Amino acid sequence: MGCRTCPGEGRQRIYIVEPTGPIEDDPNLTDKKFPGNPTKSYRSQHPFKVVGEVAEWQGHSPEQLKAMKDNLERLRQQGIEAIED
Repeated sequence: MGCRTCPGEGRQRIYIVEPTGPIEDDPNLTDKKFPGNPTKSYRSQHPFKVVGEVAEWQGHSPEQLKAMKDNLERLRQQGIEAIED
């Protein structure tokens, strides 16, 4: 799927993708925040092929997005990286 808090302006999009190689659970979300990967968050060292876009989706409010982005910035300033190896 798409990036939840990607930088940039304009309408946010969520894409339907297919992996082109091995995938693994995203350790930033699984077994730490949501055991068992109910968010279906994955990562890969291989590219993903975009096969569609989710057209009907209710996104977060501007206030929620600002709070999430502010939190990411606070973490970045503390030297905490968003992606773990």
